[in-house]
Amino acid sequence: MSQPPSDERLRELQGKKIPVSELLAIFGTRVRNDQSVLFITQTLKDAGLSTLPDFANCNAKADVHVVPFESVVESEEESGGQEEEGEGDRLTPGALPQQSFRIGDLPAAHSGVDCVPSEALVTQATYLMRTMNYSQVPVIDGRTTLHGVITWSSVAKMYETNATTTLANALVDDPPIADWRQDFFSLLPIICEYGYVLVRDNSGQFTGIVTGADITERFDATAWPFFVVGEIEFRLRKCLGAALDPDNIRAVQMKNKKTGQITDLMFNGYVKLLDGHQQNPALRPLADQNWQALGWTGVDRVQFVHQLDRVREVRNMIAHFEPEPLSKRLSDELRQFVGLLRQLT
Repeated sequence: MSQPPSDERLRELQGKKIPVSELLAIFGTRVRNDQSVLFITQTLKDAGLSTLPDFANCNAKADVHVVPFESVVESEEESGGQEEEGEGDRLTPGALPQQSFRIGDLPAAHSGVDCVPSEALVTQATYLMRTMNYSQVPVIDGRTTLHGVITWSSVAKMYETNATTTLANALVDDPPIADWRQDFFSLLPIICEYGYVLVRDNSGQFTGIVTGADITERFDATAWPFFVVGEIEFRLRKCLGAALDPDNIRAVQMKNKKTGQITDLMFNGYVKLLDGHQQNPALRPLADQNWQALGWTGVDRVQFVHQLDRVREVRNMIAHFEPEPLSKRLSDELRQFVGLLRQLT
């Protein structure tokens, strides 16, 4: 759980250049997930502070400057508001995930293994499979000595061949095994072929078993937000590009890229096109014009812009492919917003 530092500690941070890991540690956390990022960002903002580059989006090994919040606002206004999704360590359009994804990042890989010892009866293994709805049960002595795996197919084969009903005769003696550090995607063909893979740690102890069902669950939790944010952006561009004056789009673009094309904007630009209470007073009347041009009379503008800005924050989180999936709360927010856009477009 993230913890706020004291007001005195926050004042001491201003002007300093510190590693991202040190900033996280000051707030009592080690990871950048949706909860910690939003908490740290808001706490810094309340203290009149921010970071350059944005600690939430830059490389995990980078250093950040703790600066007054006003200086970040001024910088965004000068550049057309595209800073947090721009250059260098920051994300570019279509950026790929910034971290490798290991099999050990799946919860199932370190949640333990239900197994039976080598002296167990076949019925003990099948009883465990029935009661727990397992398709396979490893046969392990201690935590490191693997003899094989019992599956429904291997049990059926034992009976078909009229072999003696012993655990040894029902074993698959060469099951798939993975080190927890192995690349997740390289193991997908193995999991597709066998339906599972056993995972062990550096000490050789078996820590979990990853099945096809775990892959499906993880895909829903991790990959789904990418597709939803993509749909949200597609629908926004469709609406804004058709309704808005190109000159109004140029007003929020960076000085070196004033094309007037909606496809050259990112989420921060979409927010500035519609936000009637933004920091730059020159953009407020244009935002009023843009909102009227959309003709969404039955939509509360303040709430819409707030939700759009939340999508911007989520987009920046998921673009780094953090091992921790989105919380249910943020996933629900994405579902609600894309549902609204489907009604409007």
